[in-house]
Amino acid sequence: MNRAHALIASFGVGVAAIAGVFALTSTVSLSSQARASTDKQVATRTAQLDRYEASLRKALAQKPPSLPAIPAAGIQFAGAQSAAPAGGPSTPARVVYHRPPPIVVVTHRAGSEGEAEYEQGSEFDD
Repeated sequence: MNRAHALIASFGVGVAAIAGVFALTSTVSLSSQARASTDKQVATRTAQLDRYEASLRKALAQKPPSLPAIPAAGIQFAGAQSAAPAGGPSTPARVVYHRPPPIVVVTHRAGSEGEAEYEQGSEFDD
């Protein structure tokens, strides 16, 4: 290899090394910026969750309202039936299950054996 070719090759390797160092420094700076923004997002979300946790603890500390009184056994509600079921309270209700009709899928395919008979003709052709 003559001197000119060696000089051109070494110059090309030097330019590639400089470009690599530049790319490396820009990548490192981008990762530090991304880490800083991620830390900020985590801190913001942690603060939101802390506020929500405080509101849940406050709601838990409050006494819930009292429930309405249970009506007496002899009183019937407006929508309730007045007569007992025919079978009595100990007889379970009868459940009748009807199976749905079967699902039939018909697939038509071109070139089946049935069509081959029609292509050849039938015995009634003149």
